[in-house]
Amino acid sequence: MTRNTEISLRGVYDSLVARLQEVHYLNSVMGILHWDQEVIMPPGGGDSRAHQLSTLAGLSHDKFTAPEIGEWLTQLESAPESEFNDVERCNIRETRREYDREVKVPRQLVQELAEMGSRGHHIWVKAREDNDFASFAPFLEKMVELKKQWAHHIDPNRPAYDVNIDVFEQGFTMERIDPVFERLKAELVPLIAAIKDSDYKPDTSFLQGHFPLAEQKALGQHVIRDMGFNFDNGRVDVSVHPFCGGGDCTDVRITTRYREDNFIESLYAAIHETGHALYEQGRMQDQKALPVSEALTTGVHESQSLFWERMIAQQQAFAQRYCSLFAETFPEAFRNVDAHKAYEGINTCQPSFIRVEADEVTYPMHVILRYEIEKGLFDGSMQVQDLPRIWNDKMEAYLGIRPPTDREGVLQDVHWSGGAFGYFPSYTLGAMMACQFYKALEREMPDIRDHIASGNFKVIKEWLNRNVHSKGKLYDTDTLLKQVTGEPFNPSPFIAYLQAKYTAIYRLADQQAGR
Repeated sequence: MTRNTEISLRGVYDSLVARLQEVHYLNSVMGILHWDQEVIMPPGGGDSRAHQLSTLAGLSHDKFTAPEIGEWLTQLESAPESEFNDVERCNIRETRREYDREVKVPRQLVQELAEMGSRGHHIWVKAREDNDFASFAPFLEKMVELKKQWAHHIDPNRPAYDVNIDVFEQGFTMERIDPVFERLKAELVPLIAAIKDSDYKPDTSFLQGHFPLAEQKALGQHVIRDMGFNFDNGRVDVSVHPFCGGGDCTDVRITTRYREDNFIESLYAAIHETGHALYEQGRMQDQKALPVSEALTTGVHESQSLFWERMIAQQQAFAQRYCSLFAETFPEAFRNVDAHKAYEGINTCQPSFIRVEADEVTYPMHVILRYEIEKGLFDGSMQVQDLPRIWNDKMEAYLGIRPPTDREGVLQDVHWSGGAFGYFPSYTLGAMMACQFYKALEREMPDIRDHIASGNFKVIKEWLNRNVHSKGKLYDTDTLLKQVTGEPFNPSPFIAYLQAKYTAIYRLADQQAGR
């Protein structure tokens, strides 16, 4: 290769990087607008916000799908392997993947989806407040149809739902997810039933009462600061549905929500979203506006939030660390509560209507229910108008409870209002990955519980930064998991973890032996 050719290829790569950075910053603006919409925007701004997001989505789409992007990629892909390093090749590879998808979608459809997603948020909020699924149903029907059209443009030869899943979970399809979820149902439904029938119930009385919001806020900020959240590059607010968003890794915004009768919900929502935020803040700083730095998949992102929420904050060592702070913050409720009692109470298993309030044993059933409904909507075996009944029937079959209202049932989640079909599986796939990651950490640091009990979360954050956050999109999910844990995606550790933990908490082995 001649010197002129080398310079030319480097120039082409630099041109691609400059364009990708432009698109990134446009998308960052949309991220801030989405955050604003859910946190502080006045209700009357909804119509203008929909047009703003639609306009920006169109501009971003135009810049990213311009013909020169395809020409640059073709030139770069013809270069010798040695021409670019691993990071640069990842940027080229991921741009090609996204470009091939986006260039197939008409600009008008991109804008319509962005506008519908913005309007849909407000339609959903009002329908949820009014417990009125009928007012949300026409929008949902339209959104499903648009996402089917979108998927058909991208790949008419694949099931539309698989195309939607691929946005969030590259490498996973219905064919791969189905047997995993069927196994979960087979293992967890009996475990949930055994827990329900257990004679032993952890004391949760200290988790009920009046918990002033100011104290809850202070407690949450204390804990997430201990976890390593950088407030110079982030902030915490309140929203209807807790989330992590913002501009990029230098401006990460998380939200929680508060109930005066339940401080655990807000605290653990904050811990969960901080897990997401630490992933974002731990990304490659020098590549922050480029694909290689982005989170690998939604499932891997969820693995980080659930790693902190479930694997760290729901173990006894965490209760040992914070039980005295809980008692200092809420002295009436926590009088005579020790760390073990706090641990068992926080880990109580009780089927509930609301997904985000569900414990780690019943949570996967909430996800499986939504996954099965989304499959039905996309293959035509389910109709939107039937969803309240289908939802309630599945809740009764899987968890033994039936939602009394649609607000506590089919209307509870924000995802469908934004067209995020295929997202829900990532929550449970992420929980399984989190368990794999924690087992690897435990092998590497056998004294990890001592670190947690002493509040030394720095070693955990640095381990995650090194092994997961800084890897971005360099590897696919199975390769990353194999590098960190020694094996690709595997649900077995998660199932074994739940069975062992809750058999102990609910004394199931003792009761089975006594029968």
